[in-house]
Amino acid sequence: MLRLYWAIGTALLERQAVEGWGTRVIHRLADDLRAEFPDMRGFSGRNLQYMASAARAWPGPIAQQPAAQLPWGHILVLLDRLDDQTERDWYAIAAAEHGWSRHMLLNQIKNRLHQREGAAPSNFPARLPPADSDLAQQLTRDPYVFDFLELTAAMTERDLEQGLIDSLQRTLSEFGRGLSFVGRQVHFDVDGRDFYIDLLFFHVE
Repeated sequence: MLRLYWAIGTALLERQAVEGWGTRVIHRLADDLRAEFPDMRGFSGRNLQYMASAARAWPGPIAQQPAAQLPWGHILVLLDRLDDQTERDWYAIAAAEHGWSRHMLLNQIKNRLHQREGAAPSNFPARLPPADSDLAQQLTRDPYVFDFLELTAAMTERDLEQGLIDSLQRTLSEFGRGLSFVGRQVHFDVDGRDFYIDLLFFHVE
């Protein structure tokens, strides 16, 4: 399907170069394709515009492009959310490598992952095997993005903890039946030593 869409997009760009934009090339082709293939979906004018945009973003054989391993929905996210082709290719490679869903890809773009990835200086590549080095670099990327907490720049460590736990509590509370929320910072005395559990749940089933 991706090869088909890319071929249609390439043909559209070639036709537009010859006939110009005022000839409604995309709408005419959309009508022709729907008439010729009434049982096939995906030939709306809007989708054909995306096909042309994809062919423009990734010229040359699509099989040789970073986006070749992604579903069409992922490509739409890359086209809608990113203008820089280098960033598009970076996210295309990362999405294929890590198996991101469309929602995860969108979330990583919103959180500017490409700017944060590997930002923390380290000697991991020199000291660790490649797989371990990549994992360690992921775990120590900097800065972290906590926009969803809606905290100010002057937040304290306690504010950050409070915001994270509040968010986690709301998420876990959505699990519904069978999981009972007991409390936060629940105190335990074990052999005279004090311990505190951030979040305590009880599975009632």
